[in-house]
Amino acid sequence: MKHGSPCSRRRAEQRLPPHSCALFEKGPHGDQIVSGLLPDHGGRMATARSPCNPQSTVDLGAQYITRTPHYAKKHQSFYDELLAHGILKPLTSPIEGMVMKEGDCNFVAPQGLSSIVKHYLKESGAEVSFRHRVTQINLRNDKWEVSEERGSPERFDIVVLTMPVPQILQLRGDIANLISECQRQQLESVRYSSRYALGLFYEAGTKIDVPWAGQYITSNPCTRFISIDNKKRNIESSEVGPSLVVHTTVPFAVTYLEHSTEDVQELIYQQLESILPGLPQPVVTKCQKWRYSQVDLKKKTGKSSRRYNLKLNTLHSHLAIYKYSFKRNNSL
Repeated sequence: MKHGSPCSRRRAEQRLPPHSCALFEKGPHGDQIVSGLLPDHGGRMATARSPCNPQSTVDLGAQYITRTPHYAKKHQSFYDELLAHGILKPLTSPIEGMVMKEGDCNFVAPQGLSSIVKHYLKESGAEVSFRHRVTQINLRNDKWEVSEERGSPERFDIVVLTMPVPQILQLRGDIANLISECQRQQLESVRYSSRYALGLFYEAGTKIDVPWAGQYITSNPCTRFISIDNKKRNIESSEVGPSLVVHTTVPFAVTYLEHSTEDVQELIYQQLESILPGLPQPVVTKCQKWRYSQVDLKKKTGKSSRRYNLKLNTLHSHLAIYKYSFKRNNSL
């Protein structure tokens, strides 16, 4: 892939954080939340920004929010709030190959999907910090003592683990004793699919002449989904260039999971050019490896997926509220 400006040579690889969790400490000035090894808000709702123009963004993970009839009722207050604040808006741009079920409604985030996470963190009034690699969790005098790769251990009232299951099982300390052998076997049987995402940023005034804002691809061994991100959000600006994201197929990601990011990026871009010949050269690219993209229910064994997920959620809740009664005015 050739690049046309010095800024274009700036590449970044953002990997899913090895250990992500939320730590809550009740204090006179409110709750404190310390995330895991994250560079920014969002997790799999990550929104990347161009280092050349921070106004140019691209969603590297989730692309849009699908509201089913069930959740339209159950989570109505959340949707009403996000729509009222302009954080969400209906997806009206054409997405080729999208499978719609009766009653479903899709939404996009004009400022990127990470803006949803930022909104609720701001509303919470909590202090947030990033880039903390948690290595072990121990129970000390009715407090959770959390040790990091660097720095001294700290104690918290509640620990909520949100990282993929394999990374939970890597944690050391008393937390391992909370997981029974049966639960451990169930957790170890969880399998995840993997994907790569490649974000491309373009100079202002660049035109990407396609009739769609997004497209699901079924005939390419590498590419599964393409989105012109600003077009998906219905945002046009003469001062901000377009951005594009490519999601790979799972088999491609599995094959190249341990290859260098530079090599993988080149392969993804070659396939993209075969799908969109004549595509302009980007000024900046950003490649993200999603080692743990989604739980692969096809690879699970044993109980039905609903019961299986219920047990997994119950275990997570047990880890979060063990020995504590945590009540808040606003439930999530």
